[in-house]
Amino acid sequence: MSRLHRMTLATAMLAALSLGACSKPEAPDKEQPPEPQATPASDATGMRDAIQAPIDEAKAAGQAVQDAAQAQDDAIEAAGG
Repeated sequence: MSRLHRMTLATAMLAALSLGACSKPEAPDKEQPPEPQATPASDATGMRDAIQAPIDEAKAAGQAVQDAAQAQDDAIEAAGG
């Protein structure tokens, strides 16, 4: 058997195996419904809390800045300014 003949045979076998591996996927079982992929409502609460937490922190920081500004204004006013 010549080297060319062996290479051709090997290529043909590789092609046959590759094409044989391709098949149509099996249809899902109609008796068993698919599992739901949506997250439960309890996860929605966690997501809402994760979104709301930075907003609450920003509001608290804003209030702290306003309180500090008011305290400084009061101190300036008390000093006679």
